[in-house]
Amino acid sequence: MRRRPFLLLLAAGPALAQAPRFLGTEEAVALLRAGGVNVYMRHAITDRGQVDSGRLGDRAGQRNLSPAGEAQARDLGAALRSLGISMAEVLTSEVFRAQDTARLAFGSARLHPALIADDYTARGAHQDAAEVSAMLAGPVDGGNRVMVGHIVPLGLILGRSLAQAEFPEGSLALFRPAEGRWHLAGVVPAEALILAARSGVP
Repeated sequence: MRRRPFLLLLAAGPALAQAPRFLGTEEAVALLRAGGVNVYMRHAITDRGQVDSGRLGDRAGQRNLSPAGEAQARDLGAALRSLGISMAEVLTSEVFRAQDTARLAFGSARLHPALIADDYTARGAHQDAAEVSAMLAGPVDGGNRVMVGHIVPLGLILGRSLAQAEFPEGSLALFRPAEGRWHLAGVVPAEALILAARSGVP
């Protein structure tokens, strides 16, 4: 019974046998400037001394952004604006670390229940991930669509578990939608985009 939602994930895009590739900074910036990209962003750096309780709405019972994560989110948002990258829509998980990332980077975002972390879901992680997978395959007009979420759901979408080094906190996975399916172009860390903006990438 639990396999059916996972099959829906594969229908929205190809399963990933190998680790997602890291994009070169210039390639990532060019893709984002062109627009029409669905961006699955992992929340910014967190305080690993905190433990998740699984209770939504309980900030004290969640792993929250560290000061480094707050700075990372602010710097990423400033970098994207400096690089001339526009966002048509920003959606976020209800978990506070994702909400705070979206607010600090983009100013505001709409809560979307399917972007929830696997240890907070009421419906089941596979069902939530199937819905997000379908969103990643949807067209985007007037910029890019950002979805701020978590590492485990992205692994479910791609059909393989992701190590922390493959999708670090603050990273962006760039998906190109076409004909009702998605194609993963690759992953770019927040730090690469921040450095690009500070270095004056044309």
